[in-house]
Amino acid sequence: MIDLAKLKDLVSLMSANDLSEVNLKQGDESIVIKRGAQAQTIINHQPVMYGAGGGGGVAPMHAPVAAGPAPAAPAAPATSAPAAKAAAPAGNTIDSPMVGTFYSKPNPDAKSFVTPGQNVGPDTVVCIIEAMKVFNEIKAEKAGVIESLLVKDGQAVEFGQKLFSLK
Repeated sequence: MIDLAKLKDLVSLMSANDLSEVNLKQGDESIVIKRGAQAQTIINHQPVMYGAGGGGGVAPMHAPVAAGPAPAAPAAPATSAPAAKAAAPAGNTIDSPMVGTFYSKPNPDAKSFVTPGQNVGPDTVVCIIEAMKVFNEIKAEKAGVIESLLVKDGQAVEFGQKLFSLK
């Protein structure tokens, strides 16, 4: 049986040394102590994009339902796609690499990472996106001049959503 005083000492040592996990084994006894969010596994994956590139998963599902309206169903997305492209800013954009909450400043009292008219390079940090309580610095990955900010501070953003337009 593990001594409670020793267990408390281990937990205080973990805190003092900023450890997230300790594994101990003595004879037949073993103990694993984990603390904090650092012990979680983070899995990154690419989202599934439907309807982008012809014949995606949505259109074939509608075709078997009714034989007559099937030709009309593909026509509706074709007319809405140009409208979506017209709303998108012309030229280069900096897109969100993940889903999360957009922040233009490192903290509420600080100035924005970038402003319209500012030159940026591939390694310039342009914003922060918070995902699962982790703040991720987003770099421009392109060179250009910031033309406009396309999202608001604190707004939820999707993967691939346009954040900034570049000249």
